Amino acid sequence: MSPYNAVGMSKWDLDTPALCVDLDVVARNIKRIADTCKEAGVRWRPHTKGMKIPAVAHMLIDAGAVGITCAKLGEAEVMAAGGIKNILIANEIVGPVKIERLVNLLRYADVMVAVDSEENVAMLDAMARAKGQTLKVVVEVNIGIDRAGVEPGQPVVEMARKVLKYPNIQLKGVMGWEGPTRAKYDTDEERRLHITEGVELITGSAELARREGVPIEMVICGGTATYRYTCFIPGVTDVKAGGGVWGDHYYNDRFHVPHEMAMTCMSSVASRPTPTRVVTDAGRKTMDFLIQEPKPLGCGEVTHVHPSAEHGQFDLVEPNVKPGLGDKVEWSVGYTDPTVCMHDEIYGIRDGRVEVVWPIVGRGKSR
Repeated sequence: MSPYNAVGMSKWDLDTPALCVDLDVVARNIKRIADTCKEAGVRWRPHTKGMKIPAVAHMLIDAGAVGITCAKLGEAEVMAAGGIKNILIANEIVGPVKIERLVNLLRYADVMVAVDSEENVAMLDAMARAKGQTLKVVVEVNIGIDRAGVEPGQPVVEMARKVLKYPNIQLKGVMGWEGPTRAKYDTDEERRLHITEGVELITGSAELARREGVPIEMVICGGTATYRYTCFIPGVTDVKAGGGVWGDHYYNDRFHVPHEMAMTCMSSVASRPTPTRVVTDAGRKTMDFLIQEPKPLGCGEVTHVHPSAEHGQFDLVEPNVKPGLGDKVEWSVGYTDPTVCMHDEIYGIRDGRVEVVWPIVGRGKSR
C-alpha cells in the first residue's frame, strides 16, 4: 500500500518503521519559538535542515517566520520549488557548478548565502554579473566552533570591506553560531551568561564594522539550544532556531529546552527470544542512536537499549509476554535531524490517526 493511502488510519496500524509527528505538539512548539521571537523583537528564519518539507516551512512562515534557513543548496532549491521565497543558505557555496545553480535560484527566491573569503566573493560576483543578478551575502563569524568563518572583531570588518568592492554582491550583515556555548551548566544563569559571552563576539563585530562605516543590517545567530537566551541579547536581529519544532531528547535532555517531543517512530516487535528481550524492526537505519539514544514508550522500565543496523532492542526489567510478536512499539526520537534523513515520508498524526503524509522531498539533497 502506498504510504499516502494511510490518511485516516490509526497510527498503530501503520506499516513499520514509520516516522510520525503529533501535529498538535508541532503547532505548540512552533508557537513557542514564534512567540519568543516576537516578544524579543527579532526576526525568525528557522533552520529546516531537519525538516526538508516545504509544507512545514509554509507552516513556519504562516506563524510569523520571515523566511527559512537551509544547510545545502539542494535543500534551498527544493524549498524554492515549494514556494518559499526568502531563504538563507547558512554555508559557503563554492565551485562553478554550484555557484551557477545558486545564481539561477535568484529567479525564483530571495536568497542569501554565507561567505568567509574574498576568493569566494569574487566567484559569486562574476557569476551574478554574468547573469545580471545581485546576490545577498552575510559574513560568517567563527566564535569557537572552529569550522568555517572569519575570526571576530577586526577580521570581520576587513572581510566586510572586501565584500563592498564587488558590484553584484550586496552585504547584508554577519552570521555566527554560538554552538560551543551549548555545553552543560550547573545553573540556568551560568548557561545564559556563557551564551551571551559567545553571541556578543558576533554583535560586537557588527558594531565595530558600523563604527568604521561598514553597513551591517543583520546579525543572525541562535539555534534551538540557545534561542531563548539569544533572542534577548542586544544587537541580535535574526534567529535560526528550527529543530525545536519537532522536539527531541537531544535538546531536552542535554540543553533543557522546554519543548514537547512531537516526533516518534512506530516499530514492530520482530522477535521475543527471551521473556525480557524485545527486538524491534527499527535500528540504526531508522533512527539515530549515536548522538542521542531514542527511548521505547509504553513498555515499562527498560534497560540495555541498543541497536544493530536493522533492529532496535531493549530488555524489560521485569519479564513480560507483552509486547508480543508483531505488536507495535513506539519510540521517542533521540535526535530528529539525522533521523529525518533516513525516511521518505513523515506521518502527521492528530488524535491517534493519520491526518497528512508529507514526503520528505529534501531528503538526499546534499549537493
